[in-house]
This record gives sequence, structure tokens and C-alpha cells, in this order.
Amino acid sequence: MALYLNTNASFKDFRMLRYDKYFIDKSNMIEKISERIKTKNRFLCVTKPRRFGKTSVLNMLGAYYGRAHPSKELFDSLQISRSPGYLEHLNRYNVICFSLSELPGQGNSYQDYIGRFDAVLRKDLSESYPELENQEKGSLSDLLTATGDEFIFVIDEWDYIFSHELYQDYQREFLEFLRDLLKDRPYVALVYMTGVLPIKKYSTGSALNMFDEYTMLNDSVFDLYFGFTEHEVKTLCDRQSGLELDELSEWYHGYTAEDGSRIYNPRSVVLALLNGKCLSYWTKTGRMNEVLFFLKYNIGEVRDDVIKMVNHIPVRMQISEEYTAGQNPPADRAEIYSAMIGYGLLAYHDGVLVIPNKELMLEFQKALKDDDFGAVSELVKNSEDVLNATLNQDSDAVVSYLHRVHNSEIPILKYHDENSLSYVVTLAYLSARNQYRIEREEKSGKGFVDFIFYPRKMGLPGIIIELKVDSTPEAAIRQIRERKYDEKLKREGVRRILLAGISYRKTEKMHQCRIEEVFL
Repeated sequence: MALYLNTNASFKDFRMLRYDKYFIDKSNMIEKISERIKTKNRFLCVTKPRRFGKTSVLNMLGAYYGRAHPSKELFDSLQISRSPGYLEHLNRYNVICFSLSELPGQGNSYQDYIGRFDAVLRKDLSESYPELENQEKGSLSDLLTATGDEFIFVIDEWDYIFSHELYQDYQREFLEFLRDLLKDRPYVALVYMTGVLPIKKYSTGSALNMFDEYTMLNDSVFDLYFGFTEHEVKTLCDRQSGLELDELSEWYHGYTAEDGSRIYNPRSVVLALLNGKCLSYWTKTGRMNEVLFFLKYNIGEVRDDVIKMVNHIPVRMQISEEYTAGQNPPADRAEIYSAMIGYGLLAYHDGVLVIPNKELMLEFQKALKDDDFGAVSELVKNSEDVLNATLNQDSDAVVSYLHRVHNSEIPILKYHDENSLSYVVTLAYLSARNQYRIEREEKSGKGFVDFIFYPRKMGLPGIIIELKVDSTPEAAIRQIRERKYDEKLKREGVRRILLAGISYRKTEKMHQCRIEEVFL
């Protein structure tokens, strides 16, 4: 049975997906790809983060173009069936489909890795073209040329040896292997290649410079076909009861397509719907130590940016250069963020960096507990103590904790306004997010309250925090009462609320706190 050439594996995998309860029709993408067949623009490399549907799209293409198995039944009711060229391209091509994440069963050298691929494709070709068996075979490209046919190449995880740091002394040789196989070859009708990281540019160019690349930083063509749009997530919610769109949005939305559309992490959405519960599924499907790995390269500047982003304050920065496969560890702040965007750890749109959603926010919070973050680490690790002190109405303990923070060596926390003070409060109550939904600068009553804590569990009080600089905590609590900041908590049925006024006086360099309990 063929493994790469005209295999029916893509058909089987797509058929399984097609009839899955959580299937979303992305088949319109085929029309855009078909326009590239047998043109100068027939080389496509689409790089997206893990679990964003890359392999699902790849199997769809293999099932649609490949002649190994008739697939009309799978596509007749999908969007692509309404395209004028639907039947023209359906099951009309020899397709060579493979994943470069497949390692040799025996041996672990680069020669074993490439040798396995070479041997498997040669075997498939000899079975399909027995007349070539006695010919001088030479290279794979010679053998493919000798067939006289054209092929569509569908390649998954092209960057596997880079992202998994394999065969580092041979990575450039690997790019040359792909170039020899694909570039300027008469048998290539189309190449669709996918991975996590873009292609590295060596000196004046790249061995694979014939590819049009579509990345997390630059993709106005295919961006809506990876991840779920908000409309698609709503469609899935409507198919079953249990989870609401608002909850899925809080956990998994956060990426933005070029046209401004909201994009959700698709794998996490499906797992949440399947399990009936929103959790951080990213940790089960990706290498979340990447968060800390990248942050450690520029601990000072990046730490300050992360403090802002954890406070839901976007960081403005122009990032134009891609972090590419095989590149050296990031050398500066821009390269760190470019890498994190490529891996899906940060979202970037219109010059603004943000932590995409709650799922990833939890991972950044974990990363901030690492000892390399110094005073920030201590602040985050002890945040549970601050919450407990607040719940126990121990104002002195809260003040003592905030004072220690102020005396730490964190430049961004040398605050002289309410914004800087709010950074500290956010970090100080970081662990509270496990028990509360925390909203900052939210409209309530007759104004905007600094912080509202909505309890996630029965029995917990709501918490309202108002901040003041060069004033008193009593003035802060008076403002909470006079402007009826408790209005939203009332509407959600919260009947016990803690009012916390926190102030900082710049001349005395002193914090004050007052906590009052009210019953509604």
C-alpha cells in the first residue's frame, strides 16, 4: 500500500472529521488554492500555531485533489461544491502527501531521517510506474521527472526538525533537499506546505524563496480558515446546550484576523464543548514552557511588558520581522515577541500586543512565579495571602504587603499615579482569578470602578476596590458608596460585598487601606 503517493489516508482522516459533531466547513479555501495550480504562484507555505487546524486543512486538500479515492460524497454538501471549478479539480491529481515529523524507526541520524523519506517515495513510485523500475534512478527529482506526470505536494510540519531542534548541523542541507525536490521542477503542479514557523532566510536569500508565505504576522488570504470565527463558535454552541458563547470567548478568543474578525483557538473550543467545561487545554496540547523560555531572554523589558499585559493593558510596538525556523535564540525584545506571536502565545494586531485569552493568561501567571522574575515572582507567589487578608478584612496585612512591593527593585512599580498602583493591585490579587472574575475599569452605577471581583463560587463575597493617590482610603470607600459601584454585583445576585479603599501618599511613601463589609 502506498504511503505517500496517492494514499487514501487523507480521505479517511477527512471523512472522520467531516462527520464529526464539531465539524466546521472551511472548504471555500480550496477555491483560492486551486487558482494557484500550474501557475508561477503554485508554492504556498502557511504557518500557524499548534492546534489551529493545519492538519485538518491538509487532509481536506488531500481528500479533495487526490485520485486515490472518490470523495464527491464528502464535498457535495460543502461550500466548495458551489464553486465553478468544483468538479474540474475534484479527484483529478496525483497527490504526494507526507508529514516531515515522521522519524525513522531505526537509527537517529539525519541520513536515516531523509533516507526513510527517500526510500518510501521511491517505493511508491516504482509501484505506480513499473516501467521505470529498470531505469537509472538518480535523484528523486530525476525519477519524478521521468514519470512525465504532474503532482500536487501536500507537506505537513515542514519545520519539525527546527522546532524540535533535530539534526542542527544538517538543517541547511535539509532546506537544500526540499529545494532540489520542488524548485523549478516540471512535475510540480502545486505545493501546499504547513508548519509553525516561517522559512529562514539565509544571507541574501533562501533555498525555498519560491514560496509565498502566510504567517501569524502577515496573512490576508487564508487567516479566516485557521481557528474558529465567532460565528462558527456560536454555531457550535447552538448545536448543543451547556456552554455559552460569552464563556468560550473569555477563555479562547483573542486572536484577530486582518479584517478585524475575532479568532478562537479551535482545539480548545472543541475540547471545552466535548467536556462541557472551560479549562486551559493548551497545556495538554503544546509546550507551555515556551512562555518562560522566551521571557527569560530579556527579563527586564519583557517583564515590565508582561506586567502591563497581565493588567489587560496592551503594549504598542511595531513588529515586522518574522521569527523563522532555524533562527538563533531571540536576541532582543522585538525578536522575542515575534517568536511568541508565531507560537500563538501572544496576539498582535494593528501594532498592539496582548495576551490573547484566559487560557494563555493562566500560563503567563504561572511563568511570573519563576524565580528569575525576582520581586515579581515573590509578589505573584504570595498573592493568595493578599486575597485571604482582604477576605479576613485585615487592612494592616494588605498595607504591609503593598509596602514590600513598593520597595522592590521593579522599575515599573515605582508608581506615582493610579495606573501604576493598579499594576501592583493586579499582581497582588493574581491568585484571586481562580475564585473570581475580575473586571478592571468597569462601568457600574454612576462611574467606572477600578476593580470589581465577581465570585465564581457560592459563599464568597463580592469585592470592590477603589484606588487613590494622595488621598485617603475613606475617600475611596465614600466614592464607591456615592456612585453606587455595587450596582452590577447586585444585579448578579451578590448580597455580601467587601468595599476596599487603597491609597498611596507620594510624599510619605505610604500605603493605607480600609475594608468595610456591606450586606444587601
